[in-house]
Amino acid sequence: MHFQERTLSQAPVVMKLKGSSREHTVTLPQAEPQAPKEQPLAAWSPQTPELPRSRRFARAIDSSRDLLHRIKDEVGAPGIVVGVSVDGKEVWSEGLGYADVENRVPCKPETVMRIASISKSLTMVALAKLWEAGKLDLDIPVQHYVPEFPEKEYEGEKVSVTTRLLISHLSGIRHYEKDMKKVKEEKAYKALKMKETMESDQEKELKEKGGKSNERNDFAKAKVEQDNEAKGRNSKPVKKKNDFEQGELYLREKFENSIESLRLFKNDPLFFKPGSQFLYSTFGYSLLAAIVERASGYKYLDYMQKIFHDLDMLTTVQEENEPVIYNRARFYVYNKKKRLVNTPYVDNSYKWAGGGFLSTVGDLLKFGNAMLYGYQVGLFKNSNENLLPGYLKPETMVMIWTPVPNTEMSWDKEGKYAMAWGVVEKKQTYGSCRKQRHYASHTGGAVGASSVLLILPEELDAESINKKVPPRGIVVSIICNMQSVGLNSTALKIALEFDKDRSDLP
Repeated sequence: MHFQERTLSQAPVVMKLKGSSREHTVTLPQAEPQAPKEQPLAAWSPQTPELPRSRRFARAIDSSRDLLHRIKDEVGAPGIVVGVSVDGKEVWSEGLGYADVENRVPCKPETVMRIASISKSLTMVALAKLWEAGKLDLDIPVQHYVPEFPEKEYEGEKVSVTTRLLISHLSGIRHYEKDMKKVKEEKAYKALKMKETMESDQEKELKEKGGKSNERNDFAKAKVEQDNEAKGRNSKPVKKKNDFEQGELYLREKFENSIESLRLFKNDPLFFKPGSQFLYSTFGYSLLAAIVERASGYKYLDYMQKIFHDLDMLTTVQEENEPVIYNRARFYVYNKKKRLVNTPYVDNSYKWAGGGFLSTVGDLLKFGNAMLYGYQVGLFKNSNENLLPGYLKPETMVMIWTPVPNTEMSWDKEGKYAMAWGVVEKKQTYGSCRKQRHYASHTGGAVGASSVLLILPEELDAESINKKVPPRGIVVSIICNMQSVGLNSTALKIALEFDKDRSDLP
């Protein structure tokens, strides 16, 4: 620590001495005021000095921390970790609660947790690299790469399953629910409800345009609506089990490679004709892992580790029980008596590609920014020729983040599934009303874990492209050691908070 020399002078000070009722005047040394040391003038700059990151986003951090505390308390999660980056720079990461309840180990930014289905987005990078290199054709039957997977028929007709259909969950391959009838009934029921909602909205719109209807027509419409509701209640399907009630989610068997894991589902019939309907399937990604192996010539995990090394994701690994993994959290669930308990042991080797990786919020931010950079760098190339290429080409990222017809995004009904990402497109229907921002995200749910990675690209204009460099936007990652915690809407709220703070800066 540096101290300046000071000249002392005498100055009278009035004080009351201990044990005396009389005041005495004494003289104490005091520092003489010194003229401030002359500072050299800094070079003039037209730019406003940049505030430290913690101060720039202090409001957004406080607001987001409060939101996470509320979510954590509401669901009873032992621990939760969040990370946020703005324009490629990490501005906030923090852990709340406990990574290990029994040993009172607090969560911190370095805490390692299951990322569940965000693993699908990681696998997509491997597939995209192989496609860019000309080693993988997305549109030929998968048997070209994996002859061990049998050719399929649907209702007596020979059908083709391709890599592209597998990526977007349009292959017809089942998820954890094995009962085809239950799945089809549920899909039909959801389609009926959606149709009724759309028809109801159309009727309201027509009524607003046409003015008042007469009472007889109103009565007739009300009767029809009541009949439809009754039919809907009567046609409600037998409730299928949720994923966490399915036995296959708790497999303890270790599979040596991706080909071996195919025996879990390869001989099961397709639930739908490929390309006709969306059916989310983690097993489809087990088949994709086998395709990566055959197209690359490497074991799936070896190929993924090379990608993690390239992306500087040094704490991201496949989940295995034996290795010592520093900062690994424990995972929890509430039992039937509503008591917090440890989750049972599971072996995720059958689904590395679809939900078997461990990571940190910091690594997920790096991954998100690499994807955002690749998505935007093509826009900036004309104004800045010195920019490095993205890990994936701009046209590849545009393909990956383009919504695919006939798909669904279960964690945000406004969006569609693309290629291993859910995507919501920019939309505004009315002036001075709700504005829907464009973003891409993927959520995850595993035994004792929930996760989300969300990317909110900046809305770029010509001026921004000329003066800035990618990546431009907000990336949010949240991981939690409790299952069945919906985190996408929370991540979106946090991203918008940080986007607001950035927009408010001069």
